[in-house]
Amino acid sequence: MPAFEILVAFLITTAMFAYMPGPSMIYVSAQTLARGRKAGLMASLGVHLGGYFHVGAAAFGLAALLALIPQAYFLIKVVGALYLIFLGIMMILKRKEQGPETSGDQKDATKAFFESAIVEVLNPKTAIFFVAFLPQFVDLSTAWPVWLQMAVLGTIVNLMFSSGDLFCVVFASLMIKKLRRSNMGARWAKMVGGSFLILLGGKLALDR
Repeated sequence: MPAFEILVAFLITTAMFAYMPGPSMIYVSAQTLARGRKAGLMASLGVHLGGYFHVGAAAFGLAALLALIPQAYFLIKVVGALYLIFLGIMMILKRKEQGPETSGDQKDATKAFFESAIVEVLNPKTAIFFVAFLPQFVDLSTAWPVWLQMAVLGTIVNLMFSSGDLFCVVFASLMIKKLRRSNMGARWAKMVGGSFLILLGGKLALDR
């Protein structure tokens, strides 16, 4: 596994991503409000399982690339750093998130599960996130192969994101009201999270 300080940075950064209001939280909240609590839970499960598609793609695809072409690690690291900087800027500037639309029809929880899994698998932003984020915390000096580190880190990310989604399902009505009010606390959290990502991206881009 990566060194302790790398894991600490990984967990802090992942938590900031996981518990910041975002499209996935809004999506499962909308599913809950439109279809009920059970459908919201099934939607969260669908999003969670769909996330493993991206974890596997990132782990095995990048593992082969990084093992064969060392220069690719540097390239992906720079691209990932630039993406984190961009994401931080957008987090600061963007005042309101737009979630996926729901039809408003009363559909069963099983359909909500399959729809959510497909939505997550086909979401290109999730793929870009894993490709940009996970390599920043891979330690090439450890005995663990790169693909295994990527798979473990990706699983942790997926679980933490899903915990945030489940929180929104249980407290959907309260969460939606707070998000719509756009309190100073929410704005402050966006500023801190965005600034942290910009600084992290800048540091990673300059590291040799």
